[in-house]
Amino acid sequence: MSNHSRTRLFSARILASCAVVSLMLALPALGQETVEFPGLGPRGALQQIRFESGPQQELVLQGPNSRGQLVVSGDYDSGQVHDLTVEVSYTVSPEGPVDVSKDGFVTPRADGECDVTATTGDGKKAGRRLDEEGHEWQLLVRWIEQGMPYGQEEDPVVTGIEVVPAVRDMNRNTEQQVRVLASYSDGTIRDVTRMATYESNDPEMANAEVDGRISVFERPGSAAVMIRFQGQVTVFRAHIPLGIEVTELPAEKNYVDQHVFGKLKRLGIPPSELSSDAVFIRRVFLDVIGRLPTAEQARSFVEDKDPAKRDKLVDFLLEHPGYGDYFSNKWVMILRNQRINNNTAVTYRFHDWVRRAFQQNMPYDRFVRNMLVASGDVEIHPPVSWYLQVNTATEQMEDTAQLFLGLRIQCARCHHHPFEQWSQDDYYGFQVFFSQVGLKPSRGGVPNGSIFHKGALATARNPRTNGDRKPTGLGGEELDIPAYEDPRHQLVDWMAEPGNPFFAKSLVNRYWKHFFGRGIVDPEDDMRVTNPPSNPELLDALAGSFIANGFDLKRLVRDICTSSAYQLSSEPNEYNGDDKQNFSSFYPRRLNAEPLYDAINQVANSTVAFSGMPAGTRAVQLPDSGFTDYFLMVFGKPQAASACECERSDDANLAQSLHLLNSTDIQGKLAAGGGRPALLAADEEKSEEEKVDELYYWAFSRPAKDSEKKLIFEFLAGQPNKKQAYEDVLWALFNTKEFLFIR
Repeated sequence: MSNHSRTRLFSARILASCAVVSLMLALPALGQETVEFPGLGPRGALQQIRFESGPQQELVLQGPNSRGQLVVSGDYDSGQVHDLTVEVSYTVSPEGPVDVSKDGFVTPRADGECDVTATTGDGKKAGRRLDEEGHEWQLLVRWIEQGMPYGQEEDPVVTGIEVVPAVRDMNRNTEQQVRVLASYSDGTIRDVTRMATYESNDPEMANAEVDGRISVFERPGSAAVMIRFQGQVTVFRAHIPLGIEVTELPAEKNYVDQHVFGKLKRLGIPPSELSSDAVFIRRVFLDVIGRLPTAEQARSFVEDKDPAKRDKLVDFLLEHPGYGDYFSNKWVMILRNQRINNNTAVTYRFHDWVRRAFQQNMPYDRFVRNMLVASGDVEIHPPVSWYLQVNTATEQMEDTAQLFLGLRIQCARCHHHPFEQWSQDDYYGFQVFFSQVGLKPSRGGVPNGSIFHKGALATARNPRTNGDRKPTGLGGEELDIPAYEDPRHQLVDWMAEPGNPFFAKSLVNRYWKHFFGRGIVDPEDDMRVTNPPSNPELLDALAGSFIANGFDLKRLVRDICTSSAYQLSSEPNEYNGDDKQNFSSFYPRRLNAEPLYDAINQVANSTVAFSGMPAGTRAVQLPDSGFTDYFLMVFGKPQAASACECERSDDANLAQSLHLLNSTDIQGKLAAGGGRPALLAADEEKSEEEKVDELYYWAFSRPAKDSEKKLIFEFLAGQPNKKQAYEDVLWALFNTKEFLFIR
């Protein structure tokens, strides 16, 4: 194909009061163009350049206020597609009907028809949202000059928007022009590229300018840019490969590895190697039962030669009483298990019910049903306790959506959700399910402690339209439910359907974040269209297995913990240090407040007395949020005031450092007569090396390294008081990142 050959993309006739543009492409002489490897690899030879048209088969600019954005793509013989919008130059023939800027922005000047030809060239442009010389500014000026007309009811409204292209594979540090087209209720399509709003979900991966120019940066992975216009939303996704050939992978243990490693191979990100046995046992103990292994458990595991020992350890932990303790600790916080009038009987019973449900592996759909449809007195039926704190239909609906569907729909109460598809009708249709929940004092006198069905027809009114809404699942059909039936039962029926797009995915994503420190969708309770998963296939596979196995939570935990992906080292290799979303290594994270406090007490051989609780109670076993302990408060224990796990803080702060360094709490545990330092100092049978190894097994689940032993032996040799010396050693271990982090 020569430089001057052209391919007609659009053809159109002249329309009154509009400019019709036919777009032409001039292909440059074929040549070999390459980009630096890694990434997508060499581009190869350019085969053709083309306009991205989307649903608008001809570019029609109707009226002086219309605008259009051209998007030019180049197809290469490697199969790659790259944006050339700002690398080509534009000519208009005949001149007059439109102007085309260097970055492909089309502005009408007169009635008529013309061809726009794109040839190779350079040029870039970005601008402010409102420039005094710009179209948006002038549009507002003209509207004000016309008396700011409000518009008519019959005026067409936006029914949806589409971005072109919607997905693109991009090299690092490159750009892509997008085009945004709005569909209107009268059937017309208009280009709104420069009137839409753009927002990157991860500013460290991508940025979007007001003209629809997307830039991606160094970090590999999948970037998403949310695009909004007139209450409608869509997403542009960029896949940014590193481009390294992945030839060595850990063994694929199950479907989790298949999808994690499959994504890493597509992106060209080699994963880290598997973690050591010492790292794994400490990690999985803390993640599954919220406590450290004992020194003997750690030593036995590290020295065990059984190739199946990791799988067997996971099975052991799932049956350990600590499993129910730890996961009930997690759930009662987001289920708002707070005392009312210091009534501990109610909160303790609810915690015990949750703990037994998880320990006995109650199917998750049944667990949710028992809470959402709970009726009767709280003294008899503990799940009623949830309604004590969440005691209005609004709170019940919003917490249900956030906890069990992963959706934050609070914004839709007053207006169309700015980042989602949900409208006020969706909001009030979902709220109807709780409209017939009646609350009254229980027979024991607990306020709102008895739940009953009111027995009226379930409806809710949209205050903006004054229209009545029937019970409707989000994205579902309206339901006709007789007045004598409690709508909450049909709500859970809808949630637990295998085809429900939210219920199972929300739970598996929440658990994935528990074990990996980051959700496949993150935050874990913000699973909106404009916050897409980093690995959709993995999320679908987890949810599909969860449903197929009867919502079996222990099976889900086992699938995750026995996977090679979970068992990867937290040490990055030379390639994956920038990866923060594809799980090419284990992402270290700080211990939560309760496991950290329990770990300190276990290693120091000390206990803490919690008011009203039996001696030896661990922090992860506390039944509600009513225990005032300074350590737990400083290290971020939540107060169970929100359905969001973000209430739990794992951020480091100065108060935490000072507490570990010189608080009387920590110093008292170190100096106690029955504490670990005193026991080691009094032990005359073990050598110093055995004592140091034992201390390291307690703290880190591994023996001390030779360099660490040398340093400690030199310190111990110069200390006349061995008890105080071991206190200093243990104090130093408490303040290491290896102790404070799951890694």
